[in-house]
Amino acid sequence: MVRLVLSLAFCSGWPIHQIDIQNAFLHETLTEVVYMKQPSGFIHPQHQSHVCKLYKALYGLKQAPRAWFSRLSSKLIQLGFVSSRSDTSLFISRSTDYLMLVLIYIDDIIIICSSHAAIQSLLRELHNDFAVKDLGPLNYFLGIQVMPCN
Repeated sequence: MVRLVLSLAFCSGWPIHQIDIQNAFLHETLTEVVYMKQPSGFIHPQHQSHVCKLYKALYGLKQAPRAWFSRLSSKLIQLGFVSSRSDTSLFISRSTDYLMLVLIYIDDIIIICSSHAAIQSLLRELHNDFAVKDLGPLNYFLGIQVMPCN
C-alpha cells in the first residue's frame, strides 16, 4: 500500500509530509484488564506478593499498540476520515477542495494531500491531542528512501 500511495502522490505532484508521534505507546488508556508484577526496585515492602493493575499502557506491553491505534484512528474518524477497507492503516478524507490520505505504521505517519493548507490544518488538530513531531517532507519511510526529482 505504501508504494501505491507514494506513486499517487508523485504522479499528482502532491506534497508528502511525515510526522512522528512521540511516546505514542505511553499513557494510552487500556480497554482490557492487565496485571503485572511489581517492577524491580519498586516492590512495596509490606505487599511483596501483590501485583499492579494497569490502567495506562507501557512500552513492551502487547496491548499498547492496539490502544494507541484505537485512539489515533478514533481521532481521525472524528475529523472526518474513513478507514480504507483494503488496508486498515490507511485513512482517507475527501472534500470538494482536496483529497487527503493518512498512512499509519506504528507511530510513523505520512500525510499525502492535494492541498498544503489542509495538511497544516490536520497537523494543528493532531497537536491538540498528541505530541506530534513534524518531520517535514518525506525522506525515508519503512525502508523506502524518497528523493524528489526536479
